[in-house]
Amino acid sequence: MSSQTLNWFNRVKQALLSTELKTKQELLGLIREAQKRAVLSPDTLQMIEGSLQVSEMHVRDIMIPRAQAVALEVNDSPDSLVKIVVESGHSRFPVVGENRDDVQGIFLAKDLLDYYATGQQEPFNMRDVMRPAIFIPESKRLNVLLREFRTSRNHMAIVIDEYGGMAGLVTIEDVIEQIVGDIDDEHDFEDEVYINPRDNGYYLVWALTPIEEFNLYFDVNLDEDEMDTVGGLVMKAFGHLPKRSETIDFAGFHFEVMRANNRRIHLLRIKRLEEPQVEQSDE
Repeated sequence: MSSQTLNWFNRVKQALLSTELKTKQELLGLIREAQKRAVLSPDTLQMIEGSLQVSEMHVRDIMIPRAQAVALEVNDSPDSLVKIVVESGHSRFPVVGENRDDVQGIFLAKDLLDYYATGQQEPFNMRDVMRPAIFIPESKRLNVLLREFRTSRNHMAIVIDEYGGMAGLVTIEDVIEQIVGDIDDEHDFEDEVYINPRDNGYYLVWALTPIEEFNLYFDVNLDEDEMDTVGGLVMKAFGHLPKRSETIDFAGFHFEVMRANNRRIHLLRIKRLEEPQVEQSDE
């Protein structure tokens, strides 16, 4: 260990054992200096910053809004459930009754596999397999929620508003991603592949895809002057930082945000828009 590194460790030790550090920003300053000196890796710095940030964030900051949540109805048939599970790619779903404010439980996709694996001898009844739902307020701090997720072993919570209605939902993955960054999921593909074809004319596209590469792949001519990446272009089109499941149509494509956090877009699903057919005149 170099003398420079030892000197830095001594500074941190003295700061922590004394009253030098009066604010969180002062602590972050020391940690960022450590990263610049290669004492900490960039990933470690990100996790430390994320951990400190989580203690100041609330559920409302990261929740999936009610309108964007994929919910199942308590009387859905197994065949319709399979279709929703496959299309969404999720593993957990809120189950609603008469309306979206009537959340009755949480359904796990694996329970549907169990139903088909047993030969479907009994009629499917959602109430027999769904789990109890956990309800939390929008104001709950993320560090408290993470602790509750760990102790209760729940992975999803229903966020309620001041009137007791469903405001959205949040998962343990959403919270952890604020600390460690992206967690690979079922939509992921190899890092070196920017654009990956999917079924039915859809493509998964990393938001960091250079516009030049996007243009070459789809033989289009999106503007490269103001933005360097597809994610930047999409965010400009939205006019704000979109959340997961938000969609927009522009430049001849349908864009859906598959993954994003409170800092940037990560993954998009796109499809070419069908060109309107021009009616031929009889003359």
